[in-house]
Amino acid sequence: MTTAERAIQALADLVESPGGALWWAEGPGPLKQVARLNAPVTHDDEPRDGMLCTFLSNTKWVIDLRERHEQPEKYNITMPAWLDAMANAWLVVPLFADNDLFGFVVLLKPRAKVDVNWEVRDLLKTAARQAASYLAHMHAAEALLEAKKFEAFNRMSAFVVHDVKNLVAQLSLLLKNAERHKHNPEFQNDMLMTIDNVVERMKHLLLQLRVGTAPVNQPAPVDLAPIVDRIAHSRSGQKPLVTVECGAKIHVMGHADRIERVIGHLVQNAIDATPREGKVSLRLICNNGQAIVEVKDTGHGMNEAFIRERLFKPFQTTKAAGMGIGAYESSQYIREIGGKISVDSQERVGTVVRIELPANPLKIDFAPESREEV
Repeated sequence: MTTAERAIQALADLVESPGGALWWAEGPGPLKQVARLNAPVTHDDEPRDGMLCTFLSNTKWVIDLRERHEQPEKYNITMPAWLDAMANAWLVVPLFADNDLFGFVVLLKPRAKVDVNWEVRDLLKTAARQAASYLAHMHAAEALLEAKKFEAFNRMSAFVVHDVKNLVAQLSLLLKNAERHKHNPEFQNDMLMTIDNVVERMKHLLLQLRVGTAPVNQPAPVDLAPIVDRIAHSRSGQKPLVTVECGAKIHVMGHADRIERVIGHLVQNAIDATPREGKVSLRLICNNGQAIVEVKDTGHGMNEAFIRERLFKPFQTTKAAGMGIGAYESSQYIREIGGKISVDSQERVGTVVRIELPANPLKIDFAPESREEV
C-alpha cells in the first residue's frame, strides 16, 4: 500500500467508509487522482481555480454530498460532472498544509449510518491536515531527490563532454599527421592502436552515462608502467617532448581507464602550459609503500591563490578553450581510491604535480629506466 493509499485508509477508518480516492496537485497544474481504495478510476482533472477547489479553499469545509443533495442552498456550489457520476461518493475532505489546498479526498458511503456532526468534521479536518502535511513533505523529498539526480547527471555529463573533447583532440592530431605519414607502416600501426583505444574509451563513456557517475567496475590491480608509456607515446607528436622515467613497475588498486585519464590530463596540461622549447617529464617511482606519479614542467606556472581557491574547483580554468573539469574530476577520483594530489608551482618557473596512491606491495618490480619519447 502506498503512502497516498494509507492516507485514504486512515481517513476512511474514522467514519466507517470502505475507501475513497485522493486528488493531489503535483506541481502548479490541476489536481489529479493519484490514489484510490475501492473507488473507481477517474481521469478527469480538477482545476485549481475551478468551483470545487475555490469553495474548499474559501470555506475549509468537509462537504457532505448527501447533505448537499438535500439542502443545496447551504452549499451553493455546482459539483464537477465526474463527482456527480461517482454513485457512492459521500464526503469531500480538503487537504490543507500551511493553509494551502494541496488536494482532497473523496470518501465512499459508510458501511453503517454515520451522523456527520461538527465533532466528526473537526476530527476529519485534523486528520486531513496531518495527512496533507505528511504527503507534502513526501512530495518535497521526492522533488529534492529528483533534483539531486538531475544535478548528478548534469555533473556527469560535464565530465563526459570533457573526456570527449580530449578524445576529439587526440583524433584531430592523428588526422593532422596522417597526410604526411600515411605511407609509413609504423604510423599506420600507431594510428590503428590509437583509434582502437579511442573507440574503447568512447564505449566506456557511453556505458558510464547509462549507469551513473560511479565507475562501472570494481577497483582492481592496475599496472602503472604501461599506462605511463601509452600516455607519453600518445603525445609524441606534440612539443615539448615528454621525458619518461620509470623507477619501478608498480600496481595500484583502481580502474585503468580512469587512472590513465587522470595522468593523461595532467600531462596534457603540462604540455599546454609549456613553450615548445621547454621541458615536460613524467616520472613513476615507489616510496615507502606509495606509488608516486610525478608530472613536471617548465611552463608558466600558477600562483598560490589560484591553486588554493580555484585549481580543483569545477568550471575553473586558465585555458581560453578549457572547461575547468579535468582537474576537479582527477582530484575527486584519486581521493575515491585512497590517494591524493599535491601541486607545487611557481609563476614563470613551472609546476610539479604529484599523485600518491597506495601501492600493491606484492606487485612492485624495480627496474630503473629513463628515456625520452620521440
